[in-house]
Formats: sequence, C-alpha cells, structure tokens
Amino acid sequence: MLGPCSVEIAAGLIVALHEPDEAPAGLPARQLPAGSLLAPGFIDIQVNGGGGLLLNDDPSVETVRTMAAAHRRFGTTGLLPTLITDAPRRLTALAAIAGEALAVPGVLGFHLEGPFLNPGRKGIHPLPHIRQPGEAEIALLTRFGMVGRSLLTLAPEQVDGAVLKRLAAAGLRIAIGHSDATAAEVAAAVGDGATGVTHLFNAMSQMTPRAPGVVGATLADELLFAGIICDGLHVDPVNLRAAFRATGRDRLMLVTDAMSLVGSDKASFLLHGRIITLKDGRLTDAQGTLAGAHIGMIESVCNAVRLMGVTIEDALIMASRTPARFLGLDKELGRIAPGFRANLVAFDATSVLATWIDGRP
Repeated sequence: MLGPCSVEIAAGLIVALHEPDEAPAGLPARQLPAGSLLAPGFIDIQVNGGGGLLLNDDPSVETVRTMAAAHRRFGTTGLLPTLITDAPRRLTALAAIAGEALAVPGVLGFHLEGPFLNPGRKGIHPLPHIRQPGEAEIALLTRFGMVGRSLLTLAPEQVDGAVLKRLAAAGLRIAIGHSDATAAEVAAAVGDGATGVTHLFNAMSQMTPRAPGVVGATLADELLFAGIICDGLHVDPVNLRAAFRATGRDRLMLVTDAMSLVGSDKASFLLHGRIITLKDGRLTDAQGTLAGAHIGMIESVCNAVRLMGVTIEDALIMASRTPARFLGLDKELGRIAPGFRANLVAFDATSVLATWIDGRP
C-alpha cells in the first residue's frame, strides 16, 4: 500500500504520483478527508442486477446503465452484467445490445451464467432452461468473445471438451460453476481452456476424503481463479478463511452475485415467476433457496477483513487487481500507478465517498 500522496490524472489515466507537498500547482484538486483511503476501483465479475432492475428481465442498454450506476455507489467501477440461465431469446436479446452497452461507464463485458449447467446443481436457475449446447447457440456465444472481456460459466461434465475449447478460443473466459464435476473433469476443463470457478463452494461438488470435487480441485490448482461471495450467508467464515489460505489474494476474487434490490428500496422481486424476498439480508424463494446476494462491493471488502480475517490490502487486491488479472486487464486496471486507467474509489470506515471512471467523477 502507498502512503499519503497526490494522484495526478490526465486524459483518463494516472500520469504521476507525487508527495503530498509536491503536487503541481494550478491543477484542480480534491482533498480527501483524513482517515479515508483511495484504492483502485472495485471490479465485480458477477452482477445480476441493481437499482431495482434485473438483466434477465430486460437485456437492454438502459438496464445495464441502471445496474452500473447502482453498483458504482458501492465502489464498483468495473463490472460484468450477468445473464443467468434463461430462454434462448434472452441471450439473443443481450447479444443484440452487448456492443452498444460496452460504452456504458464501467461495463467491461458480460457474464453468461448458464445455460450449460448440471441440473442437479442448478440452485435458483430454472430447470426448464438448462440445456445442452447446440450449434446455433454455440455460434451465438462465440460472438461474446469479441464483446469486451466476457465470461461464460458452465458445468464441464455437460459440455464436450471440443466445444469448451472452441468457446475459449473465441475469446470467452470460461468458468466452472453449477457443476458436479470430478477433480479429473475439472483438470480436463482447465486443459481445454477453463481459467475460473464461479462462486466457490456454492452449487458445486464438495471436497470429501476420496472425491475432491470442484471445491478440492479449485483449491489445489494454481491455474484457477475463483470468485467467492463474502456476505456471511453463502459461505461459512471458516470456509472463507480456508479458501484464502489455499488460494491467496492472487487467485481469489470477491464477487457480489447481486440481484436487482441492491441500490433500491424494494424488498422483493420476481425471478422466473418466483417471488424472491429480502429478509435479514438474505434473498430466498418460498422454499428457502438462496437467490443471489444483497450486497455491494464495499461491503464485500469490509466482510473479507471481518470474516475472512485478511488485511485491508488483501481485500482490496481481491476486489480489484485479481479480477483484473483474470480478465486480462491487469496492465490497465487494478493499480494506482502511472499509465493505469484512473478508475478509483475513495472510502472511509462507513461508506464510499467518491468514485472515478477514466478520471471522471
């Protein structure tokens, strides 16, 4: 971590760091309050909704804009709006606007969570829309490889290795999730191009003495990045700490898995015809199934310190530098250093004070 300094920004980039009393005269400046921190803006690779809207309900530029603005209030300056398993027409609708939506400040690409998942690990995903890859849908998905840094979550035991290779070769990041894969199947998927795991511990095969599952394979494989939901509800704090000790800050990424209620005053929403209710910070359907999370990135960072037992520096790296590396953007995002984009967040012990995207507040 840097000590007190002045950050000089020009044309959307950080151009210099100065000692506090050596900043160039005559430039407009903002003095942050004593006790606050300036950090690289948070990058959230799993954002289902925000500001009262859900991407699945209306895959449009305006929905994406509303979601990005809602999460920016919680320090997120880079995100992947996430489309969960749905009818093919929703994916087609998102593909139609994805290129235009990349112009929304903060949007780095899209996360397609499904539909090639294991029905036995579906979680809240609608069973009727979980399906096997077909040629038309594979071709449509490859288009997302040219849309920023987009991500596809799939269950490798449901997808032929040749298809996985094709999707990865098209430019998609491939993550393993909603999967009952064995450790051998995970290893094969990594060989075919998978580089990530979606919401570690949740909706996946667990680690047992003779069957490591997706969890054990993730903890052991140094090539895999892993997203983790740090809300204190999805993953027990003991498992949070175990995951950090096994993977470290350079492989573990904080994600929100946020739904539409984040950044709104609503207490419920519809998801595929089911009423999802917020109570005591938990989003569930009538059967008690968790349906995403009600959390912003600043809370994820604070929870990582409190529940995972890491330093604030570790938490900030897991919220910025590591997801930037996963997306292949670590030469431009995730650090406060000359030449990097001026995507920044200022915060104190209680709230986000300000954000900048490409130097713009």
